[in-house]
Amino acid sequence: MISHTIQLRPRYGEVDQMGYVYHANYVSYCHQARTELLREIGLHDSYLEENNVMLPVISFDIKYKKPAHYDELINIKTTIKEIPKVRFEFDFKIYNESKEIISMAKSTVVFADATSRLPIKIPPFILNIISKLIKKEDNIYSFI
Repeated sequence: MISHTIQLRPRYGEVDQMGYVYHANYVSYCHQARTELLREIGLHDSYLEENNVMLPVISFDIKYKKPAHYDELINIKTTIKEIPKVRFEFDFKIYNESKEIISMAKSTVVFADATSRLPIKIPPFILNIISKLIKKEDNIYSFI
């Protein structure tokens, strides 16, 4: 398992009239968290682009438990649980300042060739990086 946690504070413009973070902003937060996890393991966006690989989202599912508020520090933990093949799944848990889970989400992307735009199997350079991290002795590779 590979995991990484980011922190952010919702901005005023991301809050709705009820004072809660507008629900659609969680998608953006999770995208940012996924990007940072991939960056941390050496798979930043520009490196993927240089290698002609795209990661289009094919599904995103979220469950809201509690609202987040303006300027409240939230933590987003992103986890890769298994070595991907064509589909690449990311799990997210979003916590408030009291360490309560406020939402949980799952995002699935596919590996795609940037030229043909068709799905492909996991490129060897990505498989090599992820396999090494997932097969650590304690089976957990975590970044904070």
